[in-house]
Parts: sequence; structure tokens; C-alpha cells
Amino acid sequence: MTIIVADTTCGLPRELLKQRGIPFVPQVVIFGDEAYHDDSELDTPAFLQKLKESPTLPKTAAPEPPLYFPIFEEAKRRGESVVVVAPTGKASGTVRSAQTAALEFPGLDVRVVDTQTVSCNLGSMVLVADDMAKAGASADEVVARLNDMIPRGRLYFLVDTLEYLAKGGRIGGAKRLLAELLEIKPILQVKDGQVESFEQQRTKKRALARLVEVVTEQCKGGDEAHLCVLQVEAEKEAESLVEELKSKVNVSHIPVYELPPAIVVHAGPNAMGVGFFV
Repeated sequence: MTIIVADTTCGLPRELLKQRGIPFVPQVVIFGDEAYHDDSELDTPAFLQKLKESPTLPKTAAPEPPLYFPIFEEAKRRGESVVVVAPTGKASGTVRSAQTAALEFPGLDVRVVDTQTVSCNLGSMVLVADDMAKAGASADEVVARLNDMIPRGRLYFLVDTLEYLAKGGRIGGAKRLLAELLEIKPILQVKDGQVESFEQQRTKKRALARLVEVVTEQCKGGDEAHLCVLQVEAEKEAESLVEELKSKVNVSHIPVYELPPAIVVHAGPNAMGVGFFV
């Protein structure tokens, strides 16, 4: 059998991961001299409270390699393969941490997949991999499916301010200031593993309307689209977005996932978006 390993950047509810028996490791969020694992020590509501009270922007760090050791030890004991479904290596050190951990287990079949994405699309890939593993698929088959999904992924999101992306080094400060001066609401995308600008709108309402247009144009529908919505502090808007998407795209179920702390550090409060596969 193949064990699928996730981490908290996938945005899947911890209860769901535990229910399905998917082992996962936390990301690290750092406020000053204090570091927190975001699986048990700091959930999104607690993080948002600290974020609003903190005079400085927190930092993030990839999971320490030893966090993978218990998972790998169990896989080795059971003689099973491991597929680590990791967030983009261009924005996170998780790929490197998992690879480093695997070096401590010679003879264990560990595959670390750089999915080149994050959040709900990463979550969808974790669920697809886990379904395959539970159905008896080999590690080769799981990795091949994930590699097929990578170039087909589309992830678009809106942020209330570019402040957090600028401070975190994801965009330039000048671009942030210009956008705020012109009251622009940018639509961003994760493309080839990194955050890039997609379009700009003058209001959030227009940006959301454009987001619906983009999904309608690009998403073919059906369960294989794995259409999902991501949000933080925007539950009602996310629910409205789901209803509108259901009326335009042939998808039976559109889950809404809350952004985890390690992503909110860069996106900021009130962010939301959509992910799917074409």
C-alpha cells in the first residue's frame, strides 16, 4: 500500500485528514521570538487575532525534517511506499524538508511531489492521491496522476490589500503602493508555482464578478474539475460565490476551505479565491 502525506498548506480541515487517516505535518508561523506549529498550537482564528495585535508581520517556515520521521518510521515498519504531496517549492521549503527527512530512511520508497500549487488545489490533489492509494494504486500510479494534474491546475484569488504579499517579498512594494493609490483590487494567480498578477479591477464586486467569468470560461465542469473555493474571514462571500458558480458550472459539489495561517501570512485577512483543474 501507499501512504499519502500532506501538510497544513493544503487547507483541508484537520478533522477530515484525521478521519481519512492521512498523516500531515504542520507549517511553522513565527511571531517575533515565538514559533507555533499550525496544526495544534495555532489555528486560523487564533492566528488572525495575533496578526491584528502584532506590530510586525509574522514569518513562516517549512516543517522541520524530524516531523516526518514518525510517519516514515511507520511506513518502513509496514513495508509501504510514501508519497508526500507538497506545496510549491518556489514558495515553501516543504519539498526540501521532506527530501531531507527521506535521506534518514535509506531503503524506504519515498516520493516527494512538488505540486507547484497551494491551498485548495493542493487539497484536491491530496484527496485524489489518497483515494487512489486506498483503492490499491502503486506509488508510481499515484505520482503519475499527480504529475498529470499539475499543469492543469488553475488557482485565482483576491486579496483586500497587497501589504502582506509585499512585506513577505512576494511582490514589489512599488506595485503595492500603486494599487492602493488607484484603489485597485487585483486578481492574482498561482502560475508555475509562484504568485503572479492576473488582472486588475477597480472594486471587489467587479473582481468577484470577473472571477466567476474566469471560472465559467475555463472550468469544464464535472467532478474531475475539483472546483473549490478558498476564504479567510469571508464566509458569507464564499457561500454566495459557491451558489453563483453552481448556477454556471456543471459541478455537483463545491467545498469551501479556510486558508491556513501559513498562507494568510501572505494573503492577509478577507482573502478568497477559487481553484480547479482544466
